[in-house]
Amino acid sequence: MESVPQSQDPRAEHRRLYPRVTSFRSRRASLTPAQQLAMDTGWDTLGRDIPPPRPVEAFPAENPDARPGATLASPLSDEQPDGAFPAPSHPLDAAAWFGREAPLVVEIGSGTGTSTWAMAQAEPDLDVVAVEVYLPGIAQLVGAVQRADLTNVRVVRGDGVAMLEDMVAPGSLTGVRVYFPDPWPKARHHKRRLLSERMFALIADRLRVGGILHVATDHADYAEAIAETAPSEPLLRPVALPPRLADAGLPISVDRPVTKFQDKAAQVGREIHEFVWERVEEGEVS
Repeated sequence: MESVPQSQDPRAEHRRLYPRVTSFRSRRASLTPAQQLAMDTGWDTLGRDIPPPRPVEAFPAENPDARPGATLASPLSDEQPDGAFPAPSHPLDAAAWFGREAPLVVEIGSGTGTSTWAMAQAEPDLDVVAVEVYLPGIAQLVGAVQRADLTNVRVVRGDGVAMLEDMVAPGSLTGVRVYFPDPWPKARHHKRRLLSERMFALIADRLRVGGILHVATDHADYAEAIAETAPSEPLLRPVALPPRLADAGLPISVDRPVTKFQDKAAQVGREIHEFVWERVEEGEVS
């Protein structure tokens, strides 16, 4: 099929004029020689970019008060009406990419991948897709996967929301991990926070029944907001964790390694808040 030029693609034009609010900060950074080597030798096998969205027939009427370049709410804004999420435009064939059928976990915002590769190494029966926008972090993870000779980790470069929307089929995930998302502490930036009501709904839609959502943050205000927002999603039931996380008995591990980031938070006295939910059947009493 012949590709549609961007100028003729209504979705591309809409996103150009009205860029969506994202939950991540754009950062420019160059790669070290070792990181560049990891990308040169490993990206074709281990990584891919989020594909561009497919053209659509039309968009809702533009906001008459908006101007070109104005920032509108994210597609996952809580102001949007409830309803089923559309089918992914570019569904991921995980079995073909990993070369096997296995339970699939998505980690949104994998950073430098310290938790990603360590947990994947401890869970060889799971396949893990890490989603990240920061190129040096991606390169560091690709290098770590190569050195550890792991076959159950893949990396997607781009926005985690777009990845879930465009690449993940409903009911296909055994787990979703969100570790230390940007807290966007200023009140005027709270709309950028990743874990909104609609994001919880999207994650619940992509998880299979019995699947697990695991969130960790060291930001007290964000933790409070998460605790207040998550109950809005009826398909996610909180899971009480045992004193020893290794004894949780869940389909994915929630026993994270202590990263440098977490260690720095502990040194200044910031408490780590852990949240775990299980995807339940529709109508199941929580």
